[in-house]
Amino acid sequence: MERRLLARNKVSTVVYLSVPGGRFHRCRAKNLSAMGVFLELKAMGLPAGTVVNLVFAVTLGSTIRLHRRRAIVTHINDHGAGLMMQGRPRSGRKEAARG
Repeated sequence: MERRLLARNKVSTVVYLSVPGGRFHRCRAKNLSAMGVFLELKAMGLPAGTVVNLVFAVTLGSTIRLHRRRAIVTHINDHGAGLMMQGRPRSGRKEAARG
């Protein structure tokens, strides 16, 4: 039985993943919802419960927009990792205006 509250959408988007303070690893998102994402990734030793930073590289015509989110690893399998988004998207514009 499906436990998801929100529909998943099949995607093929580049995502960069890092643990706080670590370097970024290039991954590919395979499905996405408003609350979560499944990433194809090689074994990185990330246990469930690990908080990670995500940067989605979204192409809009000739422009690439970067969307940053924080997420928590919910499960790992041989194909990749499921992550649940945390909080609201961070906006660099608001942070810059405050600074």
